[in-house]
Amino acid sequence: MQTFATVKKELIPGQAARKIFGLVRDEMSLVEAEFERQARSNIQVIDYLGDYLRSSGGKRVRPALLILANYAVGGKGSDDSVIRLATVMEMLHTATLVHDDIIDNADLRRNRTTINARFGNHAAVLMGDWLYMSAFETALRERSLEILDILTRLTRKMTEGEIIQLTTVGDVEITEKRYFDILTRKTAFLFSGCCEIGAILGNASKEGQLAMREYGMNLGIAFQLADDLLDFTSDQTALGKAAAADLLEGKLTLPLIKLIESDVSVKSELEEIMLNGAYSANFRSRLMQKLNARGIISEVRATANSYASAARKSLEILSRSAYREALDEIPNFVIDRNS
Repeated sequence: MQTFATVKKELIPGQAARKIFGLVRDEMSLVEAEFERQARSNIQVIDYLGDYLRSSGGKRVRPALLILANYAVGGKGSDDSVIRLATVMEMLHTATLVHDDIIDNADLRRNRTTINARFGNHAAVLMGDWLYMSAFETALRERSLEILDILTRLTRKMTEGEIIQLTTVGDVEITEKRYFDILTRKTAFLFSGCCEIGAILGNASKEGQLAMREYGMNLGIAFQLADDLLDFTSDQTALGKAAAADLLEGKLTLPLIKLIESDVSVKSELEEIMLNGAYSANFRSRLMQKLNARGIISEVRATANSYASAARKSLEILSRSAYREALDEIPNFVIDRNS
């Protein structure tokens, strides 16, 4: 009988994703049903907007992580509490995306028109707020101060990250330290919270909870670094949004921060692009040539891999299982994916 461990080395990224998330396919179906139920309202416009957001898809990585972490520490991932909290994490993530799109004035998300572009900023702000409140209302049912403390903390961190990032828009002097501070707050804390809550619901030891918290934190950083690379290496169809979108929105990510460090002459062109929100037809190809010539793409990928390795190391205290093997492979999936 083949196990996940015996076949994973032969898998290409798309097959690996199906193998990893196939372990929790039934549980993820329960999450989808719970998300649909939670996004339902007797207020027609909320019901419509909720359905529009839910049906826009997404990888559902965060709820899957919570469920896999729960199983990996010996929990029962199909329990109602696990499914509810997994749904809460996806609702928080979705609310964050809605608010991010307003701030960034984004038109596309996952190849679909964003809520703000289609229905206006007022509706989008209120829908994001409604999702946040609905998520916390659901979380309150667990009557767990420990879980509520994690959710409150990570929501505050994400908000702080967005506020800090606003102060750096258009800033070509942003440092790597500031960049990683923003990244950790905006992305990694939510990954970490998913894994830690999964462990708590699985009655893991304090050591196990800490290990899963650290796993999620390092995985989240690796995930965002890979996302930043995709902004340059992938196209709009695969990304589901404009290519080099971060730069167009006035945000410098690690590849460009490193490029400026090695070639100060690019500053003026990057400033102009951020100011105008547009770049010339051949800009991306020229930029990629510079990034590759200086080894920056490889360097950032190596940094992502170092965080992925740190994430995998945190799993060493867990007993061997198909779920631990899946968690072990997820860092490779998030780095090798093309969207």
